[in-house]
Amino acid sequence: MDKLMDNRWFIKILALLLAVLLYFSVPSSKGKNFSDVNVPGKQTTETIKAMPVKVYYDVENLVVSGIPNTVDITIKGPISHVQSAKTLKNFEVYVDLTNAKIGKQKVNIKVRDLSDKLKATIKPASVNVAIQEKITKEFKVEAEINSGQIEDGYSAGAPIIEPKKVRVTGAKDIIDRITYVKATLDEKSKLSETTTKEARIQVLDKVLNKLNVTVEPETVKVTIPIKSNSKTVPINVVNKGTAPAGVTIESIELDEKEATIMGNEEVLKNTESVRVEVDLSKISENTTLTLPVIISNGITKVTPQTVKATVVVKKQEEKTVSGIPLNVRGLPDKYKADINDPANHTISLVVNGPSGTVAGLRQEDFTVFIDVSGLIEGSHDVKIQVEGPSDINWKPDKSSAKITITNNA
Repeated sequence: MDKLMDNRWFIKILALLLAVLLYFSVPSSKGKNFSDVNVPGKQTTETIKAMPVKVYYDVENLVVSGIPNTVDITIKGPISHVQSAKTLKNFEVYVDLTNAKIGKQKVNIKVRDLSDKLKATIKPASVNVAIQEKITKEFKVEAEINSGQIEDGYSAGAPIIEPKKVRVTGAKDIIDRITYVKATLDEKSKLSETTTKEARIQVLDKVLNKLNVTVEPETVKVTIPIKSNSKTVPINVVNKGTAPAGVTIESIELDEKEATIMGNEEVLKNTESVRVEVDLSKISENTTLTLPVIISNGITKVTPQTVKATVVVKKQEEKTVSGIPLNVRGLPDKYKADINDPANHTISLVVNGPSGTVAGLRQEDFTVFIDVSGLIEGSHDVKIQVEGPSDINWKPDKSSAKITITNNA
């Protein structure tokens, strides 16, 4: 090593290498202004936005309003100090109201614990505040229930609130504005049974603006009694159309005589029955039908929704009963009546009805007559009348008779 140090060329080469290393260790200034280089002690300005504002006052007895939650603060000073303050935010923006009196007043927003090498500008620099006495007052809680929260066919009773009263604390002028203290039940699903829920208290003025106060407790228990609006009514059978020829409906029996209906109380009060409709035109024999129970407007639910109707029919038979004598009624003794038509003085009836009844019918079961009461001498057309069993139908082969009335004298 000593030999190398004594060699002039070695020293020259070593010096050259050191010069090259020194050259490359200096940052290039290409593309930069000389002003871009950080020079110790250079001044700069930065704005810190939304800096929280702390307020110092008698929180137990006073309420302060008008102070913003945050402000913008511009700081100016040496770069290193400005960057440190911006990053750490190790200073405080505050309003000191420890000795302030009740009322409205203008106060300055101040800053402390900021480096004395920095200058701060606060925006806004001052604000108008109102300092009021803090009071606490008890209020009765009212439960607020939306009718849309109640399932159709049910109704809500008077809500039960526990506790019934809450303590509201705030500025005196705000407490004086309180009109409503409501417990609002935040229930998404519809209610069909008695429900107990936690409800948050809302304090409102007369135009339903929410007031900035403290409520204790913040929530109450609300119990909403729910009852079913129901009523039991008879199911009536309503016949539609006409039975086919030869068919007589003997009976229609339902497997359920009554139904339970649900709906608005006023609608229930005015509803006395529900119905099923039977289309007679489609019935030709004994049958059992499944029919919907028909309800009126305003009824939300009916149980059962369908019933079975058993229809019993009587098959009808048609028969002609001939040779029934035509009688004359209402003829005074002084007159004589001659029947000109029908010439044989008899009538035939086409009768139809239940098979068992029609099969045994005879001439004696019918009375055929004409009523000549009030008629005078001369020729007349008189309506033929028939009397017979009540459960059958008939039709005479003639509707009227031609007669001649003469004086017996």
